[in-house]
Amino acid sequence: MSEAEPEPSLRRRFIALALPSIAASLMVPVASLIDTAILGHLDELEPLAGVALGGVIFDLLYWSFGFLRMGTTGLTAQAFGREQLGESRALLLRAGVLALVFAALLLGLQGAIGWVSFALLDGEVAVELAARAYFNARIWAAPAVLLNFCVMGWLLGMQRTRPILVIAVVANGVNVALDYLLIVRLGWGAAGAGWATMGSQYAALLAAVPMVWRAWAQTRGDQPTAPVLSWPHLAPLLHLGRHIWLRTLALITTFALFTNFSASFSSTLLAANAVLLRVLGLASYFIDGFAHATESLTGVLVGRDDKHGLRKLLGLAMRWGLATAGGFALAFIAFPQLFTLLTDQPELLAAVVGARGWLVLVLLLGSIAYVLDGYFIGLTAGVTLARAMLLSFGLGFLPLALWARYGDGGPQVLWLALLSFMAARALSLGVCVPATLSSADEKPGTSG
Repeated sequence: MSEAEPEPSLRRRFIALALPSIAASLMVPVASLIDTAILGHLDELEPLAGVALGGVIFDLLYWSFGFLRMGTTGLTAQAFGREQLGESRALLLRAGVLALVFAALLLGLQGAIGWVSFALLDGEVAVELAARAYFNARIWAAPAVLLNFCVMGWLLGMQRTRPILVIAVVANGVNVALDYLLIVRLGWGAAGAGWATMGSQYAALLAAVPMVWRAWAQTRGDQPTAPVLSWPHLAPLLHLGRHIWLRTLALITTFALFTNFSASFSSTLLAANAVLLRVLGLASYFIDGFAHATESLTGVLVGRDDKHGLRKLLGLAMRWGLATAGGFALAFIAFPQLFTLLTDQPELLAAVVGARGWLVLVLLLGSIAYVLDGYFIGLTAGVTLARAMLLSFGLGFLPLALWARYGDGGPQVLWLALLSFMAARALSLGVCVPATLSSADEKPGTSG
């Protein structure tokens, strides 16, 4: 894209990337709801509770390797923008090698991971047994999960989001079918849910093979695939991955502490905040679609050294992100009865509705942070991302959260801590934007 490219063309490309990403992202909560519905209709509650407990482990475990998706997207998009197609193909292979190494470690250490995890998590004996059965089955999905991260990142970096939607549909369709077979028909309970999730991940990987091969073949041309395993070529991905991992760890810790501190006040507040976070997560899936499009197009524009296009893209992404967040915010304020879709318990519903103002503010500031995250991932600015997230956690969230938990701040201050965290994310990334639009663009492999 040259500087003279008209804005409508950029807008069309942005929406063409964002809409399939949103649809694919929404498959995640839909699949979780179906899993919950199937397990929730069993005679015993232990399988549902066990899967919820085991799910915490995998959320933390697999989310820690999210850099395989994000790092691959940014570096691939930049190579694509520079028309270095041999390098873009090699990036998929490099990420895949790393994914297999990490997956082998997870499988080899699964006993230790399970022991530590269940030593830290609290649950009744029957619930823990169900959680262990779920863990012992789902852990075998590790190679497919991590390879799927690489595939998703590579396809997004190559500007191909429709295959991502197809892969998501296949994964969730297989998951639902296996849930019905293994849980309802065969009565395997929590273990059945684990095996179903494992099967769906391998089905997704198989579905991805022909689409990746087609994209690969279309980029062959006269450019040979760049070296895969030489250190100078692996170093940028590892360097970026380290900083994205630190960023992700701080993000996980923030929400884990928010939930844990909520439990210290009352079970009603814990449940209310859990509902509000679920709603925040649902809205975030929509905004993340725009963030993913921003990642991909930012990388391409950086590869082409098109700062004019970057300015246009950032403004476009901000408008869509804020408009989406604003739409959800208006719905939450104007129609509080929407929360009755999630709970019909009067005390819990009153707590949720009473705190929805905090949800709205967190969502609006969060939308800015999500878009800026996508922008800096596209820049492969790992140092900036890690520094901003650690600063937001250490100065924006933690002092207020500790005051809420151990001082006399109370639940309102806990929400203020989360709001401060989102504001710090938006501010700490926002102040770094002008430098990226001038002569000080961050280059892959140097800044992270």
